[in-house]
Amino acid sequence: MARAPSPPTPPSYPSSGRRMRGFEPAVGLLKDRIRAAGESRGFAMTRLLTHWPEIVGADLARITRPVKVGHTREGMGATLTLLTRAAEAPMVQMQLPQIKDRVNACYGYAAIARISLTQTAATGFAEGQASFTPAPKPEPKPADPAIAKAAAASAAGVHDDTLRAALEALAQNILTRPKA
Repeated sequence: MARAPSPPTPPSYPSSGRRMRGFEPAVGLLKDRIRAAGESRGFAMTRLLTHWPEIVGADLARITRPVKVGHTREGMGATLTLLTRAAEAPMVQMQLPQIKDRVNACYGYAAIARISLTQTAATGFAEGQASFTPAPKPEPKPADPAIAKAAAASAAGVHDDTLRAALEALAQNILTRPKA
């Protein structure tokens, strides 16, 4: 009796367990990295970071930013640290009970017992450094007429006025430079 030919076997995929599915949503690619970054700052739920304007409202989200969730040794009642500008800190301070209620509603239980404010400048510390104005440049002394005449002769063939003036200034600088 002749045997029937066996059906062809499907191609095997790499053993990495990943199948080709076409395009994946960006959240699938970044989910683990976002979760790891959030957990390093104490955020058990990254939703507090990603949906901050929806949780506290657009007005408060514009002037505050969640920075860290610090847990106590007992494990009950964490501290949420918010970053705000110094000028807006009193307004945020008055709204801390409402912020705490909204954040706890996001968690689903009384996860946050205390909110602390960290005040900073309108710009970051690196950007807010004092700027120093340079000393005023001294007035250039008038050039020697012979050097000015030689510089004008070297740029005489140029028809563009701005280019000719720049070349004359360059020639004067070269001709007045001290010889080594």
